[in-house]
This record gives sequence, structure tokens and C-alpha cells, in this order.
Amino acid sequence: MKVIDFLTRADSTLFSYEIIPPKRGGNIQQIFGLIDQLLPIDPPFIDITSRAAEVYYEKKAGGLYRRHAKRKRPGTIGLCAAIKNRYNIEAIPHLLCRGFTCEETEDALIELNYLGIHNVLAVTGDDTGRGKYSRDEKARNQYANQLVEQTVNMNRGIYLEELEDASPTNFCIGVGGYPEKHIESPNWDRDIQFLKNKILAGAHYIVTQMFFDNSAYFRFVDRARKAGISVPLIAGIKIITRKSHLSLLPKTFHVQIPEALTRKVMDANPKDIRKIGVDWALKQCQELIDAQVPCIHFFIMHDAKGVAEVVSKVR
Repeated sequence: MKVIDFLTRADSTLFSYEIIPPKRGGNIQQIFGLIDQLLPIDPPFIDITSRAAEVYYEKKAGGLYRRHAKRKRPGTIGLCAAIKNRYNIEAIPHLLCRGFTCEETEDALIELNYLGIHNVLAVTGDDTGRGKYSRDEKARNQYANQLVEQTVNMNRGIYLEELEDASPTNFCIGVGGYPEKHIESPNWDRDIQFLKNKILAGAHYIVTQMFFDNSAYFRFVDRARKAGISVPLIAGIKIITRKSHLSLLPKTFHVQIPEALTRKVMDANPKDIRKIGVDWALKQCQELIDAQVPCIHFFIMHDAKGVAEVVSKVR
């Protein structure tokens, strides 16, 4: 089932979830354990993140360095297939611009189509250094709207090379949005225009970056609607569970944490921080539900118990 169908048919706010693949050498049972925690709250779909190969340098004799690239968390497509087959839950893989050629993207879409996975989230991705000095920039999608265009072309049966009797795919495409503005955008007007370009390219819905102040989401929705963006805007939520999140989340995701929440976490006993995060998320979710947002999307790392607690209380 398509994500857009879940959203348009729902008569109340949905709850979706995002998890990361295990590190190289990890066990898939770790992921199954997370999903088992979510099963009682009936997840309609689960996003699986993807990450391009990261570049590192090995020092050789004579002061020379050898450049390497390795994916620390491979297996996004296989994990999506395993989740869909084991749980009959729609799994949405993240497709990236950075670190992948257009040919690699086409191959991934072909594999997903064969597996019966027809939802994707198209994002630019983090800069891991791979491909930074590529001479053939045309071989890569530089921006998410180009990645959307490539996927839409495949839905029309248009592949990178002209193929006779090419079969069209049937992907539902999500994209990312930033309630506190993307760090690379020079201003809000340009940021909303970049978002609109992704919708004009053919994206069906938007999932926002995490936010901890609902007013940022509401202002973002207002800007998007005034710009003519009418697709569903899914609200991204993260539960703070430890003090290190106060520095880690802003550094990694370029988000702001309200002073009131920061003060509570800083002053708390470490064993009480999880409850503080859950209570804050509960208040956020209730306000978003009252505002009739189409879906609340939880970013999960290694433990889904807090998320399951929040959803079970607000449903």
C-alpha cells in the first residue's frame, strides 16, 4: 500500500516510525526486536534510513595516504524486504543523492520494484566525502528534486538509457522538509522554493526533520501552504532520552532544543531524563493531534519503548 493512500484514507492522525540499519556485522534480530516493540501500536509503515559510504584515509609508507570508502550501515534494501515479508508492514527505504550514481540509484529502484516495495523517501543525504571530487557530476543527482525526477521517469517507463518495451515502476515518493530551515539554504524563501521544486518534480508527501517546538512546525506548514504546496506534511518527533542528546542532536541534525526542555534535562538525575523526554513528546503529540496533522513520524535509534508509551497514551 502506498504511503499517500494511508494518509488520504485515515480519519485520524497516523503514527509512523524510522529506524536505522545495524552497523556492519550487526544482527538483524536487533531490528526485529525494535519492531516487536512497535507491533502493539500497529505501525502502518516504517522508514529505513540509508547512508552512503564514508571516506577515510590510510597512511602509507613515505607519508602518502590511500583513500578508502566503506558503508558503515549497509543493507537498507534487504532490511526493507525482510520487514515487509516478516511483518507485512510497508517499509520505506531512503534513497540518497550523495554517494550514489544515477546508475546505482536506478539499480536500487529496479531491485525494490522486483521486491514489491513501492514507497521511497528521496533525500540529498549527508556529505560523507565520497564523490566529492567526481569529474562527472552528471552521473549523480546533486539535489533531491533530481532524484525525484529520476524516480518519476521510471514510473513512466523512462530509464537512463533508452530501452525497448521498458516496464514502468509505480513508486510513491516522499521528501524531506525542514521546520527550522535547511542549514544550506540562505533564507526561508529560498528554502521553501527548494521544497516546492521537489513537489513540482513529482513528490507525493513531505516528512519533516525532527523538531521540539511545535510552533516551528506550524509556521513551516503555513509557509508551505502559502507557497502553493498542498501535499501532506508529516511531523517529525524525537524523544530525548539522555543528556548527550542536548549537544548531539543540534550538531547532527541542525535543530534547536527549547530552553525549557534543556533546563529540565540539565537539572535532572540521569535516570529521570527518559521520563522528561516522554512527557515532552506527549505534550507535542497531543497538540499536533488536536491540530489534525496527518501523521506523526518518530525517529527511533535503538529503543522503541518510549515511542510505544507515547503513542499508546495519545491514541
